[in-house]
Amino acid sequence: MSDPALSAAPLRDVTVWYLEQTSPADLKPSAAPAAGVTVVRSRTALPEFSRFLYTAVGGDIRWTDRLGLSYAGWQEILERPGAETWVAYEDGTPAGFIELDAQEGGAVEIAYFGLIPAFRGRRIGGHLLAYGVARAWDLAERHPGRKPTERVWLHTCSDDGPHAMDNYLARGFRLAETRIEREADAANPGPWPGAYA
Repeated sequence: MSDPALSAAPLRDVTVWYLEQTSPADLKPSAAPAAGVTVVRSRTALPEFSRFLYTAVGGDIRWTDRLGLSYAGWQEILERPGAETWVAYEDGTPAGFIELDAQEGGAVEIAYFGLIPAFRGRRIGGHLLAYGVARAWDLAERHPGRKPTERVWLHTCSDDGPHAMDNYLARGFRLAETRIEREADAANPGPWPGAYA
């Protein structure tokens, strides 16, 4: 479902980078986070929680592609075979998440990854990314019948946070492709209406 506000917005160029790992040995560890940081798999497919994470993390970096989804649309994404969401918490408060999307042929996409703005710059992102990528590499162990992971990939873009690319490269991802795409120049939606007004 397209957002009418986005279809009326002017277009702008966005650089999109595709990165990949092709072996578990590619994954590089991160520095340990501060005390009180844990990463837990969200095992219940709960659209309300998933949408909260999506808007809280992506509201200031133009994540808009899922905003028009219905409850059933969110549920369908969360219940795909091999889909997993891992959430970082600091002292019991959600700090960010990484969403894995198992695909055909042994590929796993890091569909979404990021931190809520208040938790950025605190050594949580590198830890969460390394933890999530390790879970992408061992995903078949939790999903019997799935082919073992042969490739973990993601895409990021020029709208992403200033440290995102450095984090991906530091965790062992390699640049596979670069594209320039035309996208609607929409305002940052934020986690609630007017959050970044």
